[in-house]
Amino acid sequence: MTAAIYDPTRCELGEGPLWHPLRGQLFWFDIIGKRLLTRQGDATRHWQFDEHVSAAGWVDETALLIASETRLFRFDLETGHEDDVAELEADVSATRSNDGRADPWGGFWIGTMGKAAEPDLGAIYRYYRGELRQLQAPITIPNAICFSPDRTTAYFTDSPTRIVRHQPLDPQTGWPAGDAEPWLNLRAPDLVPDGAVTDVEGNLWIAHWGAGRVSAYGPDARLLRSVEVPGLHATCPAFGGSDLTTLYCTSAMEGIAAPIREEVPENGMTFAARGVAKGRAEPKVVL
Repeated sequence: MTAAIYDPTRCELGEGPLWHPLRGQLFWFDIIGKRLLTRQGDATRHWQFDEHVSAAGWVDETALLIASETRLFRFDLETGHEDDVAELEADVSATRSNDGRADPWGGFWIGTMGKAAEPDLGAIYRYYRGELRQLQAPITIPNAICFSPDRTTAYFTDSPTRIVRHQPLDPQTGWPAGDAEPWLNLRAPDLVPDGAVTDVEGNLWIAHWGAGRVSAYGPDARLLRSVEVPGLHATCPAFGGSDLTTLYCTSAMEGIAAPIREEVPENGMTFAARGVAKGRAEPKVVL
């Protein structure tokens, strides 16, 4: 199966797709372009920011929690008003946020990285009940943050390692309970793990940077199937649509030579494949 173009806007670094279950609407980011995007009917809308923005969770029908390079903030989609929630490496000018996702307890996990992907400058944090706590460090490029349906496991990767790790969680609070261990080794198939999401069966759907596809792996880390996307640098998947069976995927132009950008204009666009699998509604972030 090959995904079709959902939105033709070309993002330098498309990331962080989020299906808002109350609005029935997909949001995503162009990190380098410092903007949040969505579609309303047949038109694309965007909000411009002064710094890099990369990931979000939904707070209520009109508000998102957005991660930027210096903070987490509540953003009102109707008014554009911003309320700071927590600082995020605000004193480190060399880093920005990257991959992030709400967890089943109403918390929000977010990774940081060097703006030029410098080794070991990043970390992974969790915001929960007013506290921002560092969970993993050092990290070079944090990605694949997502959670198992049974609330026992978080997944994440440091993309250059090509290893997806699983982290046991306390089922009551969602805080780590034990050490993270290797779960999926992508070195042998020579695949780079990027963003990921889980479906209702606990399968992990992960985008492969440089391979133009999203692959599904079972809870036992066995490859189940793949969905091709026209953009070479697939970055992050999300389930959405009225029945949560549409797989969306962002992509990037970053790192692609100008001649190839012209030859393959789909690079940087956002894609959709319908009837792929049954996803799960993203949980509400509790502020």
